[in-house]
Amino acid sequence: MPSFAQLVDTVDGVDARQLHRDDQVSFHEVSMTYSTGTIALASVSATARRGEFVAIVGPSGCGKSTLLRLAAGLERPSSGSVAVATRSVGFIFQEPTLMPWASVRRNASLLVELAHLPAAERRSRVAAALDAVGLTDFGDQLPKALSGGMRMRVSLARALALEPELMLLDEPFGALDELTRQEMQLQLLGLFDRAGFTALFVTHSVSEAVLLADRVIVMSARPGRVAAEVEIDLPRPREPRLRFAPAYTEKVAQISELLRGVE
Repeated sequence: MPSFAQLVDTVDGVDARQLHRDDQVSFHEVSMTYSTGTIALASVSATARRGEFVAIVGPSGCGKSTLLRLAAGLERPSSGSVAVATRSVGFIFQEPTLMPWASVRRNASLLVELAHLPAAERRSRVAAALDAVGLTDFGDQLPKALSGGMRMRVSLARALALEPELMLLDEPFGALDELTRQEMQLQLLGLFDRAGFTALFVTHSVSEAVLLADRVIVMSARPGRVAAEVEIDLPRPREPRLRFAPAYTEKVAQISELLRGVE
């Protein structure tokens, strides 16, 4: 797992010159082969427009997480190019990755401390981020006192404190129970509507992808390629009852059928 310092400092060198004016992220003919010989990605081309929520689904091992690491500058492609139009990047991992000995407030402060922001600005940003995820009253608690969903909220607050233009989310709700997962999905929808960041969201859940995204990228089995892209033309803001709407279930069925064809 990369260090938090890497998340702040290694976005240098990602080429923004190749971006279309409306794009936040662009992958152009990207291939990735690891030193073990594993080919994770093969000639992947995809974009995320500014203010767009893009979900990435596909079989296990198809390179979904690799795409996020490339967008963050934590990996470099073997061939092709990755262009990102901002250095303001937040990364949410599959696990909250909190310091167990530190308070909620201190955990949420970590990235802005590493970014060397002035103390007053750090305090203001962290307070706003904790308020945004509903943890203002838990700032002095240790992670062991929190539920799984609350620990993931701390992870979200930590990234939000950076005020990112681009949010990278790698299956952040995969380990949560279903009720908590649905609650966190709605929390993320609200944050996205208010903050207006661009999101790249990796998930194994088709229903989650359709609920959250403006567009879903369907990856093939390893080596990962873009098998299809599906526009999710459902109105925002999105409410819990959307899960029962025919237009929603049709999109879930469409993407599920595409996935069956690539496995």
